[in-house]
Amino acid sequence: MFKSIFNTFANCFKIPELKSRIIFTLVVLAICRVAAMIPIPGLDGAALQKYFEDSAANQEGGGVLGMYSMFTGGALERCALGALGIMPYISATIIIQLLTAVVPRLSKLAREEGGRPKLIQYGRYLTVLLCLGQGFFMALGWENASSIFPNFTGKLVMYENLWWYRIQTVIILTTGTLLLMWLGEQITERGIGNGISLVISVGIVNRLPQAGQALFDMFAPGGSIEEGRFNVFHGVAMLLLLVAVVAGVIAVTQAQRKVAVQYAQRAIGRKVVAGGTSFMPLRVNYAGVMPIIFAQAILMFPQKILEYAGKSWDFPFLVAIANKLHPGAFFYLALYAAMILFFSYFWVATQFNEIQIADDLKKYGGYIPGVRPGQATSNYLHNAMSRITLAGAVFLTIIAVIPDLLYRFMQVPYAVATFFGGTSILILVGVMLDTMRQMESHLLMRHYDGFLKKGRLKGRF
Repeated sequence: MFKSIFNTFANCFKIPELKSRIIFTLVVLAICRVAAMIPIPGLDGAALQKYFEDSAANQEGGGVLGMYSMFTGGALERCALGALGIMPYISATIIIQLLTAVVPRLSKLAREEGGRPKLIQYGRYLTVLLCLGQGFFMALGWENASSIFPNFTGKLVMYENLWWYRIQTVIILTTGTLLLMWLGEQITERGIGNGISLVISVGIVNRLPQAGQALFDMFAPGGSIEEGRFNVFHGVAMLLLLVAVVAGVIAVTQAQRKVAVQYAQRAIGRKVVAGGTSFMPLRVNYAGVMPIIFAQAILMFPQKILEYAGKSWDFPFLVAIANKLHPGAFFYLALYAAMILFFSYFWVATQFNEIQIADDLKKYGGYIPGVRPGQATSNYLHNAMSRITLAGAVFLTIIAVIPDLLYRFMQVPYAVATFFGGTSILILVGVMLDTMRQMESHLLMRHYDGFLKKGRLKGRF
């Protein structure tokens, strides 16, 4: 098997077009990494980076800041040009998608010819606005580092004129995000794979050396972790868990229910179009990683707000609620799981339009065998999607809580635990499958074998 995979990768460089696309993608991703290394003038990035390294060494790498730093590829902890990462563009795209589902004018524009490019343009404008807002708050955060980063002592801002520092930092951060957005679009157009997803993935992969060091300290004699806490049985169990998680993510990501569709013979002008049988794929994990991102984004604020309010105004019950909302607490995990289930159905409800699909089938002479066209077809699709969404939502919930369980209850280092589930593994596996699928299509067009026999990706249903 490994020999076949090696030969397939070697064949990729025998096709000039595919070779140039792969090299272009690698070069652009290297530029993205450079953007995560260049510090913003006037900020002591080395001090903040040392703080993050000490936090990781003391098993305190979790939380909102650790997660955000992971998505930026370490740019946040270096006070770098790409500290905002690509997340403002992702947020803007999600907002536009949600508005398209509820605003009739945008919904109509999405169905019109040439409407999609306009929506993409609106997303870019919204990205600029989000960058300006988030960049300003990030500049204030660096300015008051001791209140944002627990136990941080020191000063990050070297400027005396704070307003000049704020304006300069906001402009630099906005420029950095727009640069990453443009580079991601160039990868999509001229490279291989989804550019935006690859930019996020390369930031996550950047954490592998840190995870490798933490893994070494877990089992090596004389490591920074207490000796004897982990043994060979823990190592075997973690390896089996990793294999099971990756296999499960691949299976559920690729899984789909095929709904048979029959097309009747019809006449278009003087031409008669023959009927036939096809199928409509309904993805089990239709929402992808979005429910986890929504749940994390909502739960990251209440705990801090309640804790601050309880200590400031001397309300012990607010502090008690804040402790229950601390990541890893039972109530937090229960609420986290419930929100993932809710947002899985919410995303499907806003993005999967069964009424429009039923109307399109009826318009083109298609129908589901045994189901009447129109409202009956819409109800059938709604019920089918609801059932398979439950399976996908339960799977997402299990994958999402694994890192918290490993980190909080088994004291596995956060840098290691993040690669056993959550957004990291979902994004990495999804991006890898998509990139391999595109590479495979180029190979099959030139009569080369794909990554597996008969040109089928493993797990394709």
